[in-house]
Amino acid sequence: MPENIFDVSNSVVLVSGGSRGIGEAIALGFAERDATVIITGRDKDSLSTTAERLAAGAGSVEGLVCDIADEAAINTCVAQVVEKYGRIDTLVNCAGVNIRKPAVEFTAEDYDFIFDINLRGSFLMSVRVGKQMILQGSGSQINIDSLSSHAPITQVVPYAMGKTAMSAMSRGFATEWGPSGVRVNSLAPGFVLTDLTAKLWSDPNMKAWGKVVTPLQRMADPVDMVGTAIFLASDASAYITGQVIRVDGGASAGTHWPIADDYQISGN
Repeated sequence: MPENIFDVSNSVVLVSGGSRGIGEAIALGFAERDATVIITGRDKDSLSTTAERLAAGAGSVEGLVCDIADEAAINTCVAQVVEKYGRIDTLVNCAGVNIRKPAVEFTAEDYDFIFDINLRGSFLMSVRVGKQMILQGSGSQINIDSLSSHAPITQVVPYAMGKTAMSAMSRGFATEWGPSGVRVNSLAPGFVLTDLTAKLWSDPNMKAWGKVVTPLQRMADPVDMVGTAIFLASDASAYITGQVIRVDGGASAGTHWPIADDYQISGN
């Protein structure tokens, strides 16, 4: 085993949904450790802005426009990366969307929008990159899961369904591709404070609830996901595949009862 088992330098890392939030933080984490990073997203302008900002402070970061709801776009994106760099060492499947509203209000169009990106797109990206990794005889795929695959939260039912299916997808790929030297795992964040969720967590009631149900008593920052992503991409996790690593501050460890500390129950 190498002296630095967490070394990801000189590796080629493809991060879907890397223009903001968790994907951006993970992309920067790899770039700061001398990996060659390619981030994808649907919006050309925001993608270019993020790629330039990350590259200015960390090294090699390139942006490629890719809507993972479009199979042809995925095929083109992966082909471009392989043509330029010759391989893909790590895939971080981070692209995702969500809609929050009661289940009875979801339309078929809402459902398709979420599943086309969160599950179908992630599946197609994994398979296309998986083919390349099988040819290489090596590679690591990291699918960004969610606390919702452990305990679905109300008013995001299609999102929770898709993330639960993603967990099964990771295990299935791990089983099939392990003999070819390809590892596939899921990284499941808890409650993460991003630009998209800032308004939600600015509500005092929501913030208090989030602290109650999270043993570490704080919301996660996107950078909290970086260490686990580096671990799953490196030789430090060489014998780990098909697993869900929950980076949620302990939120999935158990249920916190809102009982006063001095309240006691005696008897059977």
